[in-house]
Amino acid sequence: MSASTNKKLLQDAFAEMEKGNTKPFGALMAEDFCWIATGTTKWSRAYQGLKSVREELFAPLFEQFADHYTNTATRFIAEDEFVVVECKGKVNTKRGVPYNNTYCYVCRFADGKLRELTEYFDTELVTAALS
Repeated sequence: MSASTNKKLLQDAFAEMEKGNTKPFGALMAEDFCWIATGTTKWSRAYQGLKSVREELFAPLFEQFADHYTNTATRFIAEDEFVVVECKGKVNTKRGVPYNNTYCYVCRFADGKLRELTEYFDTELVTAALS
């Protein structure tokens, strides 16, 4: 698939995430998808495989949220099989702490599916807001 097609897939998914609907973004992930959270936080590592991403990253993360998580993209850059997304997440934790992080996602596509996402984010905020 072309860079512009991959970019459009993410633009559509982020249009939904901005409204709190994360399902279209999740539907883009291949079974062998790998999410790499950079840094040295307790969340920082490679989550290999869709099952690992859902059970070891998303489930414990979203369990801490008091309301619907939203994520608004501010920029998309696409080249070859890569799409880079600058975005801002917003949610409050059940402890009453705002978790409004700024991200840069480097996404790699193959055959219309996300195969890998490397996440760059404010690690200090992660440490302060997420247990």
